Amino acid sequence: MNLTLSHLIALLPLLIVCATVIVVMLGIAWRRHHVATATMTTIGLNAALFSLLAVLTVTPIRVSPLLLIDNYAVLYMALILIAGLASTTLAHAYLEGFDDQKEEFYMLLGCSVLGGLTMVASDHLLSLFFGLELLSVPLYGMAAYAYRTRLSLESGIKYMVLSAAASAFLLFGMALLYAESGSLAFADLGARLTEGGGHASWLLMGIGMMVIAMAFKLSLVPFHLWTADVYEGAPAPVTAFLATVSKIAVFALLMRLFMSAPVTDMASLHTTVAFIAFLSMLVGNLMALRQDNIKRLMGYSSIGHLGYLLTVVVASDDMALLTTGIYLITYVATTLAAFGVIALVSSPWQGSDVSSLKFYRGLFWRRPYLAAVMTVMMLSLAGIPMTAGFIGKFYVLATAVEAQLWWLVAGVILGSAISLYYYLRVMVMLYLHPTEEEEYDASSDWGQRAGGIMVILLALAVLVLGVYPQPMVMLVSGATLG
Repeated sequence: MNLTLSHLIALLPLLIVCATVIVVMLGIAWRRHHVATATMTTIGLNAALFSLLAVLTVTPIRVSPLLLIDNYAVLYMALILIAGLASTTLAHAYLEGFDDQKEEFYMLLGCSVLGGLTMVASDHLLSLFFGLELLSVPLYGMAAYAYRTRLSLESGIKYMVLSAAASAFLLFGMALLYAESGSLAFADLGARLTEGGGHASWLLMGIGMMVIAMAFKLSLVPFHLWTADVYEGAPAPVTAFLATVSKIAVFALLMRLFMSAPVTDMASLHTTVAFIAFLSMLVGNLMALRQDNIKRLMGYSSIGHLGYLLTVVVASDDMALLTTGIYLITYVATTLAAFGVIALVSSPWQGSDVSSLKFYRGLFWRRPYLAAVMTVMMLSLAGIPMTAGFIGKFYVLATAVEAQLWWLVAGVILGSAISLYYYLRVMVMLYLHPTEEEEYDASSDWGQRAGGIMVILLALAVLVLGVYPQPMVMLVSGATLG
């Protein structure tokens, strides 16, 4: 196909991120400078974010058989770029104390962001796979970036091995679907299989294997065993990136697949996904009760939240896209700020992150603004009214009630009730008087100011969206498919 000016405008975010990665790579080859590399990455991601305003003037547009740039893709591109910018800001302060090469981290981050942007615009199984691998492979290196520490190296290896297994499931499922339908495009795939009937067992197996691969990436039960270990071992800015960007990209892609391809309307598939959602809500929250490590606690908490959100996939009704957008916006803002506090308390890098809950005892008396931000985040994750998290859970419950998924409604309520205990436990620790042994605090310098401003802005956004969510609802309402 011939590329026109409109096609190039639609591709601007991807082109700018590509150019940023190349500039960073050339800068490293010429002269290493941590601040300059972080600044170039920040400028590039900001330019890609602002280019989305130009992209909106040409959407929806099919750039190639592989990519469809529509308002839906633009919304999640913006979320991915914002999360990438936040992770870059946190990494700058965190890596200041890192006693090895720092600059390659930003190149890996840019490549992973590019993979996420590709995924949310994918309308074809081939671009789905390319985007997923481009998102995942740099994350192996990012998780193991502090490779001289055992936990970080272990984190990278575990994530690599299990992601490779997920990719194998994905490829096998794609092969089965192609053998049955003769097409890899989402819409064609569903239409041809619906019209032709075909072998239901092959079809079910292909879709099932793809769902398993997505469940690995989203850390859903029973494919969740890697989550807590990877979250604990990876450097804090990487954990923030992994908990947000990878989840946005995979879930946005999953929703496009379920809403675009009629083949996913099989009752058995929806029952299986509903069962995974219910288990994720309960197992994630129950496992979080036992954690004394805040990064592991957040890892298990994320399993529960993805279980809540998977309820929307089961419903797949008119409210599904709206609910997905609202929940992901609130979840990303909350998770970024929570991991931002962990990264700032741990900055600069000193060999391991400050993740044990005992080190957060009395944080209010040492760094009150970080304690206040973490308090707001815990309230939001618990779904307390007047926070953005409440709005997200409200829409999930409304979608489940409209679809009459009563047992999933019960799962959301029960999971939320269980989660109250460990979120309140973290909050209480922040305000206790610290003992002499627990008075740990990383040194703070000017490099952390940008990160501190960022988490405060995120906390304000969480509160504002909890009180006045209409702008967010209107924004997501315009993010339609096609």
